[in-house]
Amino acid sequence: MKRIVYTLLILLMIVPVNIKAAEVGTNPKYTWNLNDIYSSLDMFNKDLNKAAKMIPLLSSYQGKLNSESNIAKLFALQEKIARTLEKLSLYAHLKQDLNIEDQTAANLKAKVETVASNYASATSFIEPEILSLPKNKLVKFQKSKRLKGYARYFEELLEQKKHTLSKKEEQLLAKLSPITSDAENIYNNASRGDYTPPTMKTANGKTIQLTEGNYLKALENPNRAYRKQAFQTFFKSYEVIQNTSAATLYASVKADELYAKARKYKSRLDAALSADDVPKKVFTNLIAITNKHLPSFHRYVELRKNVLKVDRIHSYDMYVPLVPETVANQMKFPIDKAQSTILKGLKPLGNDYVKQVQDAFNHRWLDVYPRPKKYTGGYNTAAYDTHPYILLNYDHSLDGMLTIAHEIGHAMNSVYTNQKQPYRYSGQSIFTAEVASTANEWLMLDYLTNQAKTDEEKLYLLNQQIDQIRGALYTQVMYSEFEQAIHDRVRQSGSLTAEELNSLWLRLLKKYYGPAYAVDPEAALGWLRIPHFYDAFYVYKYATSLAASFELVKQMKEDRTGAATKRYLQFLSAGTSDDPIELLKKAGVDMTSSKPLDNLFTYFDSLVREMEQILRKQGKL
Repeated sequence: MKRIVYTLLILLMIVPVNIKAAEVGTNPKYTWNLNDIYSSLDMFNKDLNKAAKMIPLLSSYQGKLNSESNIAKLFALQEKIARTLEKLSLYAHLKQDLNIEDQTAANLKAKVETVASNYASATSFIEPEILSLPKNKLVKFQKSKRLKGYARYFEELLEQKKHTLSKKEEQLLAKLSPITSDAENIYNNASRGDYTPPTMKTANGKTIQLTEGNYLKALENPNRAYRKQAFQTFFKSYEVIQNTSAATLYASVKADELYAKARKYKSRLDAALSADDVPKKVFTNLIAITNKHLPSFHRYVELRKNVLKVDRIHSYDMYVPLVPETVANQMKFPIDKAQSTILKGLKPLGNDYVKQVQDAFNHRWLDVYPRPKKYTGGYNTAAYDTHPYILLNYDHSLDGMLTIAHEIGHAMNSVYTNQKQPYRYSGQSIFTAEVASTANEWLMLDYLTNQAKTDEEKLYLLNQQIDQIRGALYTQVMYSEFEQAIHDRVRQSGSLTAEELNSLWLRLLKKYYGPAYAVDPEAALGWLRIPHFYDAFYVYKYATSLAASFELVKQMKEDRTGAATKRYLQFLSAGTSDDPIELLKKAGVDMTSSKPLDNLFTYFDSLVREMEQILRKQGKL
């Protein structure tokens, strides 16, 4: 029985701030307590040895999975090993992320990986053997009282059986499968290994390398000539790998479509949606409805043009703040203030939810501050038998505080699910995982906007929400439309040259950004900076999750009976006990309809109009 644990990473751009030394690393209050997992290395090694000794027992069931009794016993053994390995892996992973040079952690991680590899090998026979059974046998298992807890698992296997090939064909595909990752590996080598970020001079004459972080910072510079220079320098540097990137993307798409066809799917899109139990209508509606609401985004681009007082908006004009930097500098959230603000902002979710969040803050679920040799990103992760752990590199900013709320959303999703669901139905589908996190962001931004004391603060928060919708909705849908176009082209025996990809990307930029936007020729290379295209039809889920969470929060704000909040908490508790679309329907959101997206786009339009109103009052429009 498989269980996929998703570790969700939100990469943070770390901004240097003045933080007291005690806060940086020496105050235990702001660090993880890994003793909650294992109080000693002896306890860790005891579990590791126990898991290693149980793994050989799995082979005794091979060739015997045609009876309910054997399957039930095997699943029980498999779960026991998996839960132990999950806990071991979590401990070693977290310990190393606190100090990349910690050799003890590295050794623990290596030991766990060895045992986990043995486990994967020992369980590899299970699903193929069960899938080889006649359909009527699988139906019988699905309805069996003894296997009642696995009814959904067998339902999924019955669906998978339609796309399962003969034993020899499956063996051949298995042998060929490593080749499918070659294109992405070559792309990664070219874009990260062989590619060197360019350099440029700052206004004070200092030479800097345009890393991703420095580039984004340059785009926020009020000096337009400097932004333009950074943009052109950065994108022109990618010209040297555009042909290689086009070839690798073509190879990746060809492999995707070939494998989908081999497994009797009409397309890679159909295969991807099937894997998530998502109807195709959800994807096609997303693109169609977004296209219908493009005028609202065009209005925002026009707004930027008028505030910046330029003839046309260019790519390098889309990130410069419309609100004075002093406002951002004033909106600081030291960690204790951030936590108290989050507790207030999340009150609509009820006393129990807030108490659980308070427990997370009080009992060291968060490792807060950057330290030398610590992992530089941010994430939430957990094992079924532990509480969640949240890694941060906190900088006291509004973005940093919202990141805490975001990761707390993931953490509470795990807490509620693990309280209600058995191990086999814990975890979350990728389609629903971002709902819990972005719902918290909506609640926090709503709370902060209502608390804003000045027009400048309100403008700043309005633009924060606009940028969130722009990045997670409009941008991701544009990426999805690009994906659909290149997959359709390859499936119809077309090619994907750099010139063709550049042309497609520019056409989409022009369509999405509208008449006030000037399409810079350098921007044509934008497609080769998106590694998600090697994980086909993934990015659309960012957009659907944002729309779903907005609708859920909207319902909770409008419903004074508490029924909407109760439904939402039940959703958080549901794990993978049903299809993601059905789980959202039970919570009150039908993602096969246009309503959630229409409501979010209408809200986006209202944010733009409210910004216009305040800016007119200030004489900036």
